[in-house]
Amino acid sequence: MNKDAAIYVAGHRGLVGSSILRALKKAGYKNIITRRHGDLDLTDQSAVNNFFQDKRPEYVFLAAARVGGILANHTYPADFIYDNLAIETNVIRAALESGVKRLLFLGSSCIYPKFAEQPIKEEALLSGPLEPTNEPYAIAKIAGIKLCESFNRQYGTDFRSVMPTNLYGPGDNFHPTNSHVIPGLIRRFHEAKKEKNHEVVVWGTGKARREFLYVDDLADACLFVMNLDKKLYNEAIRPTCSHINVGTGEDITIRELAEMIAETVSFRGRIIFDTQKPDGTPRKLLDVSKIKKLGWRPLVSLREGLKITYAWYLQYIQEI
Repeated sequence: MNKDAAIYVAGHRGLVGSSILRALKKAGYKNIITRRHGDLDLTDQSAVNNFFQDKRPEYVFLAAARVGGILANHTYPADFIYDNLAIETNVIRAALESGVKRLLFLGSSCIYPKFAEQPIKEEALLSGPLEPTNEPYAIAKIAGIKLCESFNRQYGTDFRSVMPTNLYGPGDNFHPTNSHVIPGLIRRFHEAKKEKNHEVVVWGTGKARREFLYVDDLADACLFVMNLDKKLYNEAIRPTCSHINVGTGEDITIRELAEMIAETVSFRGRIIFDTQKPDGTPRKLLDVSKIKKLGWRPLVSLREGLKITYAWYLQYIQEI
């Protein structure tokens, strides 16, 4: 991407979008386009079409999405599938009609079957049933991948897709019920320490295994993939012709994660696991051999990333 190219970051205020925005600015890109939800509702097809025709971005990072943890997905399944489908279809179609040179779609590792062979290769997509707790969201994300793939086949576009593993970092959602596991646990352990509680309850058995990627590492990977030569990218994603995984290639149990967060927060009490609550997918580790073969590697360790995220949270809660 030329440093002066018009680049639209959809969802620039979210965890991923804000990190991509920081990465673009740090790399010297000068013509970055953003819009708040109040100024541009991406579920509104007419508004999206008008925006693209007016601004004519050359490159698009599609990081906008409705996201949340197990409880949020269970409580609002219709919102998760409808909003994400609307955002994807509107933005990707408008990108085609306005002549966007290249688009990068951000998916999620929940697109893969619940019992996919570990580590999960890109080829595992659509090879088995999904995890029921986030199926509507996963189906929407699969549709986004297939939209990009289908537009490339039919129209010759250069729309790319990356599938990140579980993300965390500054700018995350720390809502007490609608957050993902890391921000949710950071808040829970912090509040328990502050209120001098002697125990913290964590959902599930603690045996489920998860892989976590610091969000700024993902942003770096997004710029890396966006700047790849088209032929090189297409060769890398074969035989799926659709997407590429982004992660660390390492996972830990939820119990180990909870203990690490407790240590980060300096919580000294007991950790209780509520085995009546769901674990979700037993294990979710991505095979990241394709992107590593291209030359990309994550830089931030989980322990270091948790310290940075907790420091950001401490500053964040002082401002609200």
